[in-house]
Amino acid sequence: MDIERIRVGIVGAGANTRLKHIPGLKAIPGVEIVSVANRSRESSESVARESGIPKVYDNWLELVEAEDTDAICIGTWPYMHCPVTLAALENDKHVLCEARMALNAAEAHAMLEAARQHPHLVTQVVPAPHTLAVDRPIQKLITAGYCGEILAVEVRAVQPNFVDRESPLHWRHDADLSGFNTLTMGIWYESMMRWVGPATRVMAMTKVCVPHRKDTSGVLRAVTVPDHVDIIANLACGAIAHLRFSAVTGLAPTNEVWLFGTEGTLRLDTSTLEISGGRRRDKELQTVDVPEEERGGWRVEEEFVNAIRGKERVTCTSFEDGARYMEFTEAVIRSAQSGQAISLPL
Repeated sequence: MDIERIRVGIVGAGANTRLKHIPGLKAIPGVEIVSVANRSRESSESVARESGIPKVYDNWLELVEAEDTDAICIGTWPYMHCPVTLAALENDKHVLCEARMALNAAEAHAMLEAARQHPHLVTQVVPAPHTLAVDRPIQKLITAGYCGEILAVEVRAVQPNFVDRESPLHWRHDADLSGFNTLTMGIWYESMMRWVGPATRVMAMTKVCVPHRKDTSGVLRAVTVPDHVDIIANLACGAIAHLRFSAVTGLAPTNEVWLFGTEGTLRLDTSTLEISGGRRRDKELQTVDVPEEERGGWRVEEEFVNAIRGKERVTCTSFEDGARYMEFTEAVIRSAQSGQAISLPL
């Protein structure tokens, strides 16, 4: 393959793919988006016209097996991520897979094992984007000993909404399409892993507040994906974490993350991405100034292409880390269903 010329096929042109991946890839010299296969021929042709993509395939497998691509960008719902990834790797194609890596940990591990069997191919999961700007500063503070030994972590990522019993079934409510992925649990766990490492034991309670919803055809469907989750976890670093995710916490306060240590405390306001902190002799938190050059940002497509060209390694997010957050999301549901603590890795 001529690594200066990279031909990309799009399987599933979802909202994030149209907003981020297609323009991001097209902006990189030498990268061409040559084909697309969406859920229907009509929607594929619409995306092709909108984005100037020359070829439309009737189904995703034809696109993946065609010889006109070097890399596949997967923008489908999670239920398709594993089969498309496995087929792409088998056909010697690099893979950029949308977040929510798979339906469950077994699929994530199948994807990871296939990637390991094709080490010359680049595989990347689209990273949790919401903390990219502050990941590096938080890591730097922790590494420098600002907090001392991390004792406890608190994550609150809730929506200040009351229960909506009339809204239709969304794909995120449908376990057949979304698997064990629940609310924003996976992306927040991914961010937390960047700062303090993974969990080793999980205990959770969940609640489905609207057990039945009508789908787009008006059929009443059972809902098993929770609307509210509370989690207690042991972390490998020795700390205890408390995480709450909810779509039904009406008028809830500002979402935030707290890192409590033996020598200092850090707080992240997730709406403003403002970091504040205080150390043992301080009386209150103070804003932590973050120089602009230390802030990160979205560079998913650039990182993917650079990795293909041998210029850098994928760090956000590797299939290894994707499999870890899929194990966590599954452990949460297993714990809630069994009433038992679940050890990690699965």
